[in-house]
Amino acid sequence: MSCRFRFRSPRSGCAGSSPGFTLIELMVVIAIIGVLATMAMPMVELGRVRADESELRTALRQIRTGLDEYRKAWDEGRIEKKVGASGYPPSLDVLVNGVADVMQPNDVKIYFLRRLPRDPFHPDKTTPAAQTWGLRSYASPPDEPAPGADVFDVYSLSDRTGLNGIAYRNW
Repeated sequence: MSCRFRFRSPRSGCAGSSPGFTLIELMVVIAIIGVLATMAMPMVELGRVRADESELRTALRQIRTGLDEYRKAWDEGRIEKKVGASGYPPSLDVLVNGVADVMQPNDVKIYFLRRLPRDPFHPDKTTPAAQTWGLRSYASPPDEPAPGADVFDVYSLSDRTGLNGIAYRNW
C-alpha cells in the first residue's frame, strides 16, 4: 500500500512517520543561533564599555565640581584659611564629610558631595572610593600629576584607552 491510499500527515506526507524536527534541522538552527550570538557579543561588550565611560565622565564631573565649589567657598571666606594653603581640600573625604562654615554662628557644615563616586575602571570593587582615584595636588604640574598637601584634580588610575583613543587617565 502506498502513501496515496493512507491518511496523510500535514508535515510528512505519510501516516507512518512521526511529526517533529530532524537532527539535521536542529543542528542547522543551533549553528544559526551560535553565529548570531557570536556576532552580538562584541556589541554587548561595546555597550558595557560605553556605559562605564559615561559613568567615568559623570564621576569626574561630580568630583571636579565639588573641588571647584570647595575653592569657591574658600575664596568667599566660608572656610578657615591657613597660611600657605592653596584653597583646595586636603583629601577627597572632606568633600563628603563637610567642613565648618566660619560665617555661621553654630557649627554648621558645608557639604560638597553626597557621596564620593568610584572609578568604574578600578579593578578592585572592595577598595574605598577615595582610593580608586589618582590625586593631583595644586603644586604638581599637569603632565606629571602627583599627590600632595591638597587635592587640586583627580584622574583615573586605569591604563586602558577610551573608545575615543584618549587614555582614561587623561580625561
